[in-house]
Amino acid sequence: MSELQVQSADKQLVHILYPQGFINAHTVQDFERSIQAAIDQQKYRILINCQSLSYINSSGLGVLMGVIEEIQEQSGYLWLSNMNETVYHIFDTLGFTHLFKVFPSEDEAIRASESCAEDES
Repeated sequence: MSELQVQSADKQLVHILYPQGFINAHTVQDFERSIQAAIDQQKYRILINCQSLSYINSSGLGVLMGVIEEIQEQSGYLWLSNMNETVYHIFDTLGFTHLFKVFPSEDEAIRASESCAEDES
């Protein structure tokens, strides 16, 4: 059994990824493929719902840093939501909470994305 499963769904204009398990050296390629698949489908408004994410290491954070520029070049964003205390602490300790918008819930992130879409029109 894999240590990581990533489900996805589209809500409003947002592509949501639901990683479940651990993002580490053994699973990071699966995580990267799931983000890259969204980008390949020209889905540049990406939310990662971290509710079932148990852990992420530096290789997983490196994936996020590796795709953020490409997403932003397309006027998109990569946001995070539903972080548990462990995952939030990892992001915060490494300064990633200043680089990425982090929302308490998926619903709040969706509402924020709707505001962004209204601002663009």
